[in-house]
Amino acid sequence: MASSTTSPTTEGPAPVPAAAKGSAFARLRILGSFARPHRRRLALGLLLALLGSAMELATPMTTKLVLDSLGGDMRLAWPITVLLGLLVMGAVVGLWQTILLGTVAERIVLDARESVVRRYFRAALLPLSARPTGELTTRVTSDTVLLREAASSSIVGLINGGVLLVGTLVLMGVLDLVLLSVTVAAVVLIAAVFLLLMPKIATEQEKAQAALGSMGGALEGALRALRTVKAARAEARVAERIVGHARTAAAHGVNSVRREAVAWTVAYGGIQLALIGILGFGAWRVSNGSLEVSSLIAFLLYTFGLMGPVTELSGHVTALQSGIAAAARIREVEDVPLERQAEQVPDTRRPGATAAAAVPVRPEEDGGRPLIELRGITARYAPGGQPAVRGVDLDIPARGHTAIVGPSGAGKTTLFSLLLRFVHPEHGRLRLDGTDYADLSVADIRRRFAYVEQDTPLVPGSVRDNMLLAHPDATEEELYRALDEVRLGDHVRTLPDGLDTELSPTSLSGGQRQRVALARALLHAPDVLLLDEATAQIDALTEAAITEHVRAHADRAAVLSIAHRLSTVVGADRIVVMEEGGIRAVGTHRELLRSDRLYRDLVEALHMTGPATAEPSVEYAGRAGR
Repeated sequence: MASSTTSPTTEGPAPVPAAAKGSAFARLRILGSFARPHRRRLALGLLLALLGSAMELATPMTTKLVLDSLGGDMRLAWPITVLLGLLVMGAVVGLWQTILLGTVAERIVLDARESVVRRYFRAALLPLSARPTGELTTRVTSDTVLLREAASSSIVGLINGGVLLVGTLVLMGVLDLVLLSVTVAAVVLIAAVFLLLMPKIATEQEKAQAALGSMGGALEGALRALRTVKAARAEARVAERIVGHARTAAAHGVNSVRREAVAWTVAYGGIQLALIGILGFGAWRVSNGSLEVSSLIAFLLYTFGLMGPVTELSGHVTALQSGIAAAARIREVEDVPLERQAEQVPDTRRPGATAAAAVPVRPEEDGGRPLIELRGITARYAPGGQPAVRGVDLDIPARGHTAIVGPSGAGKTTLFSLLLRFVHPEHGRLRLDGTDYADLSVADIRRRFAYVEQDTPLVPGSVRDNMLLAHPDATEEELYRALDEVRLGDHVRTLPDGLDTELSPTSLSGGQRQRVALARALLHAPDVLLLDEATAQIDALTEAAITEHVRAHADRAAVLSIAHRLSTVVGADRIVVMEEGGIRAVGTHRELLRSDRLYRDLVEALHMTGPATAEPSVEYAGRAGR
């Protein structure tokens, strides 16, 4: 399964090439991809909009009929009835259209949010975690709001506004071609200004949105480290850095507003100038008998109504520009590779090759096959970077406790990431119960593991929600049994809603969060329990009780722990010492104290025992010497 951890996967929708996102047509296609699943409803909305525009265009002509009937034989009741009919039908069609397009807009936003959220949780861990959390959140929240109108009403509005504008000009030409020439001159002037300013408006809005995303990422990270910020008296400096992003967004927003203001001023001024010209020139033509009064009034009604499609077009163009920028940012999520599923990849090691630093670990005394096998594993986090682990050969038996120790940067956490398939080996083979990792799906692998992180984050929700993550069918009795094993059951029973108490960032201490995570792992009863210093924030008495349950689990399954405490190390069946990404030594606590200087140095540095030659306590000696 040779591949770099940053290699993109072919699973899921194909990412939009970065170059394609730069062209206007490609960016419009990105926006259209959100609307495409709802094209039938959008087509119906467009049909209703066109029907409403047709009735709007008919109103001035019907008004002309009313005026003409005053001096002729035509009965006044008929054109009045037509006007009332147009009014009622227009109201019904407008209501239907508004509800329809509003519903489609909400569904487009829902689809986009659902797609992005699901993509986040299916994405490869390392590429996704390299992006600021606040920025990722912005894609789901504010960006999808900008998408709402652009992918629904704006598309329909642009088409309908264009048809309405053309229809208005055509009917004005039917009434009087001379007056139409004055109107066309004003429309051309307005269109030229909008074509000049709209791209710049879009650019400023895109920059403002990007700055807003950066602000969200910086704010989210700073709030998570608020205690550290306050302790360092850095509140003003950190706030200033975040506000700097807000100022950038505001500056681009102001530039956008200024350009929009110029565009609207020109638009209104052009229309008003056209009205004055039409009124004066039209009155002169009426006075010399070359134009009927009713035609002038109808023409003026069309001119007054001309501001409608111009306003509609400009407003929808603005919304469309914002939506295009938001759509491109949302689609960027597709550039994050998904986790690879089972795939057959040839072993890249040379036949017979063995890493110089590799120290094989003895399998169980009963001669059974190890549950996990690592053969010549080398992995790195970025192409061309230093390997995080190199040439690792390691067997993890199906039962027993294996502790991993070593200085910072030795590769301990990377080893866990390899087992959980957060990181993929560049070279070598991983096997689980005799089957290559390359032949197993991510779900097949992770269902065999339970993982307790050192920081032990809890997911939003209740205690029950957190406990049921890996074992959703567990009963309440099973949940409390697991919580009792970590000495947290009594505390949960005293909470206002027991297991259903909603957790806040301050509702549980660090040690209590670790115990919830441990209880969740024990509830899952995994084949392999991975503990990344899982009792670091727990008092000694509670740790002793938890250790007993972990030992009991090790008698029937595998326990693999990253250890920094004597209690964790001495109680292990074997200890693996790592240094600079390789395995330096393997043995029991007693063996390593005698044979490995780095291990003795680690013991002394952590004050885990007295002198480096000290023997383990009687309590642990029997188990550690097994």
